[in-house]
Amino acid sequence: MTSTDVATTPAVRPYGQYVYAYPHKTAYRPLSGEQASLRALWAGEPKDALSLYFHIPFCEVRCGFCNLFTRIGAPDGLATAYLDALERQAGAVREALGDGARFANAAFGGGTPTFLTAPELERLCDLAERGLGADLRAIPLSVEASPATATADRLAVLAARGATRLSLGVQSFDDAEARTAVRPQRRADVEAALARIRDAGIPVLNIDLIYGIDGQTEESWTRSLDAALAWRPEELYLYPLYVRPLTGLGRHRDRTSGEAEWDEQRLRLYRHGRDHLLAHGYEQVSMRMFRRPGAPTTGGGDYACQTDGMVGLGCGARSYTSTLHYSFDYAVDMHRIRAIIDEYTARSADDFRHADFGWEMTGDESRRRHLLQSLLQAEGMPVADYRSRFGTTPGDDFTDELARFRLRGWLDDSAGPELLRLSPEGLAHSDALGPELFSAAVRERMAAYELK
Repeated sequence: MTSTDVATTPAVRPYGQYVYAYPHKTAYRPLSGEQASLRALWAGEPKDALSLYFHIPFCEVRCGFCNLFTRIGAPDGLATAYLDALERQAGAVREALGDGARFANAAFGGGTPTFLTAPELERLCDLAERGLGADLRAIPLSVEASPATATADRLAVLAARGATRLSLGVQSFDDAEARTAVRPQRRADVEAALARIRDAGIPVLNIDLIYGIDGQTEESWTRSLDAALAWRPEELYLYPLYVRPLTGLGRHRDRTSGEAEWDEQRLRLYRHGRDHLLAHGYEQVSMRMFRRPGAPTTGGGDYACQTDGMVGLGCGARSYTSTLHYSFDYAVDMHRIRAIIDEYTARSADDFRHADFGWEMTGDESRRRHLLQSLLQAEGMPVADYRSRFGTTPGDDFTDELARFRLRGWLDDSAGPELLRLSPEGLAHSDALGPELFSAAVRERMAAYELK
């Protein structure tokens, strides 16, 4: 690549979209007939190493940046009604999976799973074990938590039931930054929660931090990083701030101007955070994920929500077979989310025997997903793995895209032709690179989606 090539390469915004699952739910559409039958969907699927995911759609507050499928609180016995519905769904799913289904890992996400009380968490674990046959003490179990809900009694339940990883959403140790992100919390409470997690003895602690908050500087970012490092977490996730429509920040902040400056701030803070963690001995796993050397691998990595054979329960969960991804309806607006949760809790057992919304995974889509989930990892993708699965190479199937990435300096060719790996600059631009691998059909569906 010559200097002239670089000069004539169009500028690319580094923060397009966080690709945590492909395709996104906004590409899903209603399913009907035999295509929607869970029994038919799972009939020919390998079921000896499934992933299990329970979605709990409740939080004590909704952060200003959050566009996850969650609501504030669970009034009038809603948590109990939700667990009742989960039990009915678990029965329908186990019936569809049939005999011989085995789970290799499990996760509780949300929302905030630890919004549930300690007895309710016991019941959730019982649903996984007795309802679906997952042996939580024998497989990795990852659980998401917030500082306010990481109480000693809840953590004791999770530790006793086999939790191997606890992910705490801190976002910032700076109280003023937390308020700016519409996340009401005090650093003292965060530190107390971290102490309780360490006391509980859960093997892997992950701390989530966010960069790009208004007013955040390298100095304040370093203070948050160092505050997290003081706890020697096995994992750290560094997330760029996004302001999405229908979120708290999205309703009240104007991002139509100053986008270039915000991009520059986020890139600067990303590089600073990356270099700071690398200097402290952490290994970079992806753009977002950093792991302490020697820390156990417990199934909480970026692959967790991309794996085929994903069995998701709860109204915000996805499920993945080799031919179809499916879920329930999706929304961001609080009123629409509440209506979907209410509809979910009213379902009968028979209502859970079919999928509602989904996306058919054709050969081309499977190739795109495989390339996405592998290339966005720092270790890269062995071309032989792709060739053995699809009978072609990424260069055959994505000639133009890879040429474009190489021209931008996003690919590291030093490892030779048999390893497709991003350069440090490519990793930094993961949120721009990922969306460029979306198919035209997925782009069209996402563009036509009516935001709700």
